[in-house]
Amino acid sequence: MRLKVVDADITQLKVGAIVNAANERMLGGGGVDGAIHRAAGPGLLEACRAVPEVRPGVRCPTGEARITPGFALPARFVIHTVGPIWRGGGSNEEVLLGRCYAASLALAGKHGVLSVAFPAISCGAYGFPAERAAAIAVREIRRYLSASPALSRVLLVAFDEEMLAVLLDATRRSET
Repeated sequence: MRLKVVDADITQLKVGAIVNAANERMLGGGGVDGAIHRAAGPGLLEACRAVPEVRPGVRCPTGEARITPGFALPARFVIHTVGPIWRGGGSNEEVLLGRCYAASLALAGKHGVLSVAFPAISCGAYGFPAERAAAIAVREIRRYLSASPALSRVLLVAFDEEMLAVLLDATRRSET
């Protein structure tokens, strides 16, 4: 099974890359972003600072992805992507979230990554409805896997029991 849902600490996973639900500045923050920065050590912050800004204060626009080394993490790389803030669904949020997954997977492929772990992008402080986000994640991952046999494993990492159930349900629904 190339796509698997797990209940784990994403910072402890031995994969080629973990995906960070970052903010546009890429300088750390709360939730999974803060946890990844703490676990990776100060080198990650320095690497993020070295990513050029595309406009003032923005290193990674919403829906795009950037890659850095993993530093003290078991993962070789950290792929930073910025999910959309949920504003009710009328601000292109679903398209932007899909682009986060697609851009992250494309970057993993470009760097020869064989395994990737994703958090539930935009489902924490950004307020994206979990069921919608999970369906988008599974759709984009399955689309990429069907076209890219080199990627051997993608993990969807749940941050609590509720998200675990939502992610498992989304994977089951996509198989029918």
